[in-house]
Amino acid sequence: MTTVVPQADPAARWADGYCGAVTHLVRALAELPTVDPSTPQQASRTSSDLLSSVVGGLDQSLAGLTALGAPPVPSADGGRADVIGQFTEIREQAEQARQRIDAVRGDATATKAALGEARATLDRIDALDYLKGLKDVPALTAAEQRAPACRQLDQPPG
Repeated sequence: MTTVVPQADPAARWADGYCGAVTHLVRALAELPTVDPSTPQQASRTSSDLLSSVVGGLDQSLAGLTALGAPPVPSADGGRADVIGQFTEIREQAEQARQRIDAVRGDATATKAALGEARATLDRIDALDYLKGLKDVPALTAAEQRAPACRQLDQPPG
C-alpha cells in the first residue's frame, strides 16, 4: 500500500523524495552478495561483486538526491549536500577498492590488502547517517514523520 503525500505539504514531499533516494543504497546493502573466503580467487571475485553492488546502490541514491534539489525550507540544504559529499567519497573509495581487487587477483598478499580496503569502505557505509539531510532541520524532521518512504526506511528489512 503506497500512501501519497499531499501536494499541499511540500516539505513532506521533499522528505519522501529524499528517503526514496536513500532507499536505493539501503536496499543494495540489504541484498549484498556474500563474500566467499574459501580461496583467494573466490574472495577476490565475490568481494569485487559486492563492491559493484555498493557502487550501484550509491549511484542510484546519488542520482536521486541530486535530482531532488534543495528542500523547500530556507537554508536547509546543508544536510543533503553533506550526504551527497559522503556518498560520493565512499563511492570513489569502493570503486578504487574494486579496481584494486580486480588488478591484484592471484597475488595473495596484495589481495589481502585490497580486501582490507574493501572492508574499510563497508565500515564507512555502516557509520553513515543516511537521514542527516533531514535531522538537522526541525521542519524536515517533522516532515519525515509524514513521508511514507521515510517510514519504510525505519522498518527493519523483512
